[in-house]
Amino acid sequence: MKRNSIYLMACMALFVLMGNQTFAQNTITTPRAPSPAAEVSQTIGISKVTINYSRPFVNGRTGKIWGQLVPFGYTNLGFGNGGNNPWRAGANENTVITFSDDVKVEGKDLAAGSYGLHIAVFENGDADIIFSNNTTSWGSYFYLESEDELRVKVKSTENAFTESLTYDFVNIDATSAQVVLDWENKRFPFKVEFAVHDLVVENASNQLRSTAGFGFQGPMSAAQYCVNNNVHLDKALAWADQAIALQRNAQTLGLKGQILFATKKNDEAIAVMNEMVDHPTTQANNVYAYGNQLITLDQDKEALAVFQKMYKKWKTNIFSQHGMARAYSANGDFKKAIKYEKECLANPNLPANNKAALEGFLKRLEAGEDITAPPAG
Repeated sequence: MKRNSIYLMACMALFVLMGNQTFAQNTITTPRAPSPAAEVSQTIGISKVTINYSRPFVNGRTGKIWGQLVPFGYTNLGFGNGGNNPWRAGANENTVITFSDDVKVEGKDLAAGSYGLHIAVFENGDADIIFSNNTTSWGSYFYLESEDELRVKVKSTENAFTESLTYDFVNIDATSAQVVLDWENKRFPFKVEFAVHDLVVENASNQLRSTAGFGFQGPMSAAQYCVNNNVHLDKALAWADQAIALQRNAQTLGLKGQILFATKKNDEAIAVMNEMVDHPTTQANNVYAYGNQLITLDQDKEALAVFQKMYKKWKTNIFSQHGMARAYSANGDFKKAIKYEKECLANPNLPANNKAALEGFLKRLEAGEDITAPPAG
């Protein structure tokens, strides 16, 4: 009988456990109170930062948040590991921050991934921002310093009153942003920064191994990004050659010429650009850009020859007419430069918003001033 009683008790315990699990699995979704869950994210370059957190409210406790509800420094919370615990930087479970790519936080390296985010708040305004490899604990009760991946020190600042704890991104630029936690009257900021150009080029290398690499537009766009930002020009040249191999046209040839100019290989650049000038797909604006490039290199006679060829092909084009004015000006023939600038001003296709600038160029030419140089005075 004793053995049967023990068996019966075990079966009852198992039944209760299974019943609880079944009940939990079948409960409805209800609002989370008193600290609702939230998520905020920001794209920086091509990288993404996401923060998942819960939002406690001040709820009339103004003046009782810092040092009371949120203890200063590292404290024993009376539960969990009984160690020196920071603040959970939110409510309920770990606040979790996720970086899609390797990042610098306050100038220090941190690998891509998800981290439990904690903050140790100090009375003097200092704060430790902590990135823990543990993302699954409840709050910071079970926080372990040994699981830290990174700590950075920041200064909190006074801030406009914020009732519900809020994470946000401010001071956003092309490569970085400040992550801020605002609550009650304090702000905790930390800067995150990505090596955007390196990431774009690395991503492009992978994309060009797939469908993006089957047409000339893929490698051409990758090369154009590099030359526009003056980064990874060696890769840019290889991608330009890849684009030319897929389709030899004015765009791909002109891009290779740009890269060669950027790497100071001027003779090679001129050879490629001259091929571009004669290519049947070339447009007037392609040639205009090349002619101006030659003027910046003080190859004024060569520039004039390019603009003359352009004018012969597109006589009524405003780029051709103004290009001739610039080329003759660079060569010191202001009389002919004036002739072509007036021709451009009389062109019925001249956009109205360009007229004032061309009139300014004409006045400078009439005063004997080279319009390819900065204005005098």
